[in-house]
Amino acid sequence: MTQGQPGPFSIVPFVSVDDMMKLTLDIGVEQMLYDLAQWIEQDFRRWEQFEKTPRVAAHSDEGVIELMPISDGEAYGFKYVNGHPKNTRSGRQTVTAFGVLSDVENGYPVLLTEMTLLTALRTAATSAMVARHLMPEGASTMAMIGNGAQSEFQCLAFRAVCGIKRVQLFDIDPAATAKAVRNLEAQGLDVVGCASSQEAVEGAQIITTCTADKQYATILTDNMVGNGVHINAIGGDCPGKTELHRDILTRSEIFVEYPPQTRVEGEIQQLDADHPVTEMWKVITGQAPGRTSSRQVTLFDSVGFATEDFSALRYVHAQLKTYPYYQNLDLLADPDDPRDLFGMLMRKQAQSGMS
Repeated sequence: MTQGQPGPFSIVPFVSVDDMMKLTLDIGVEQMLYDLAQWIEQDFRRWEQFEKTPRVAAHSDEGVIELMPISDGEAYGFKYVNGHPKNTRSGRQTVTAFGVLSDVENGYPVLLTEMTLLTALRTAATSAMVARHLMPEGASTMAMIGNGAQSEFQCLAFRAVCGIKRVQLFDIDPAATAKAVRNLEAQGLDVVGCASSQEAVEGAQIITTCTADKQYATILTDNMVGNGVHINAIGGDCPGKTELHRDILTRSEIFVEYPPQTRVEGEIQQLDADHPVTEMWKVITGQAPGRTSSRQVTLFDSVGFATEDFSALRYVHAQLKTYPYYQNLDLLADPDDPRDLFGMLMRKQAQSGMS
């Protein structure tokens, strides 16, 4: 190794936002959503192999910053993610993220990637994967309430994974609905912009709620939810933030990712701590029933869990063997003698002539 040049253990592939867009477009948006759903389901099937913990959160009046760690004993992954609903006022995203995947054997990272776009993709893929197990037979129409940055991904994931043909969109901001209609009309879906949430849910067998405001809210009331529907509630993701009226929860069969996290952050923070819920991995592995009747209301109370990010990180890392959408970063110190970090610094000084 030439002094001052990257060593064999210093290089880590970095997937930038531009790289992630190229990767997604080359694979195809719906194909990538379908693939991610498969990878996420595979990891749900081996749920018990993971070392799990609720995400570590730093809350403020303006939003939340979180770390989401996970390991299966061979690889370790984490995501840094924020949620700041007021960010759109200054032209910023409400949610941004990046992630790392590392080799447990030596602790060295093998991937650094943007995860703002990837989080939208994995969230949509998770929603659709779960709905495939819980939605009523023959479902073809979804109401999408909340038409922000994730709405189009949700709609396309439900088409790719669940076969949805029609989406009925509503947002309290008409410009958001117009944006979503414009983006989705070219994607082959039957797209309807609605003037109210009530109008959006009429005739829908699946209802997805995805709003940003960090507050107790009532996006859906009990009278709006008919028998037999599947609700995909993904907007509640921190303490003090909900979207559904409590009465909906008490008449629904509730499915969650990781109860210790969901009871703090999800819709079920409105319920008693011992209210029964079903962990989704048990449904996927056949250890618990999913939908049991055509009139049952099923509710996926999703707050996002680290296994889903882990699946997404593993998926992207695997794609880099085929697709050249990454940059090599000289990220890790790699001295000739691993015990001589200071010597590496001094040799750099001598080489560069710095005093």
